[in-house]
Amino acid sequence: MTDLAPHELRVLVAVADERGFTAAAARLGSSQSAVSHAVRVCERKLGAVLFERGRHGAHPTGAGERAVAHARRILRLLAVIGPEVRAVAAGDAAAEVTGELRIAAFRSVAAHLLPPVLARLAARHPGLTARVRIVREIGRGTAGEVADGRADLGLATLDPAAPPLVPGLVTAGLFEETYALVHPAGHPAPRGLPLVDWDENCGSYTRDWWDRQDWIPPSTVDVEDDTVALSLVSQGLGMAIMPRTALLGAPAGLAVTDLGPHPPSRRVGYATTPELAGTAAVRALIRELRELRGRGLPEGLSAL
Repeated sequence: MTDLAPHELRVLVAVADERGFTAAAARLGSSQSAVSHAVRVCERKLGAVLFERGRHGAHPTGAGERAVAHARRILRLLAVIGPEVRAVAAGDAAAEVTGELRIAAFRSVAAHLLPPVLARLAARHPGLTARVRIVREIGRGTAGEVADGRADLGLATLDPAAPPLVPGLVTAGLFEETYALVHPAGHPAPRGLPLVDWDENCGSYTRDWWDRQDWIPPSTVDVEDDTVALSLVSQGLGMAIMPRTALLGAPAGLAVTDLGPHPPSRRVGYATTPELAGTAAVRALIRELRELRGRGLPEGLSAL
């Protein structure tokens, strides 16, 4: 098999992102026929069909998804190799960390914990820019974004008691947060209210606790976003059980009640790839994330 060239990797990523050969060609400043030819060459080299072609564009096959994920990660390494090598040549202590840092995070952490981290990162490394994508923590979540080459580091929920959903990544815990009951302020019996739930709630790490609670009713409203759930609760439509980071910045009119002496909790940490874990930009971000734990975490969060 002949190795794929960088321009072929870029074609694979462009076709996957744009879901079509014509749109990929426009993105690359090429022709549709050149893109189609490059894909056929890649398929011949790899010995697999990478895209399903049809009237509605081109969609990666299972083999194509794997190829594109590898392509993104290889292209990312090609992008950072220059600054990394120049930093070593100049002396690591004296070199400035520059370039773009791609972060995937779920909403509550991105909104309430990431801003001070990025502020300190920008103060120390003004040549480094951060691009943050909000990713729902469902299925492969933020870790999947890292594995697929769309992010350099993901802030993710980690379950130490279960096999990783996305194997092969470098992970470490940052803090653990408890869950709490949120309900309209002043309600005399909040546990008797209807349940407002949201799609990202109650992962495998809280399922055992949840199943033991005979007072929790089936949800009457299910939403996709935790802020919507809190808004509905503030309007008196029910109560919700949520992790503490989701309760930061909650609207007025809400009260938060502990769930007893042994509440459910979830572990939050980071995930990155082995090849990016040693790069200057990712190391700098991890350093700031770890220092966040020493500066004091909000109530209900404890450093790991």
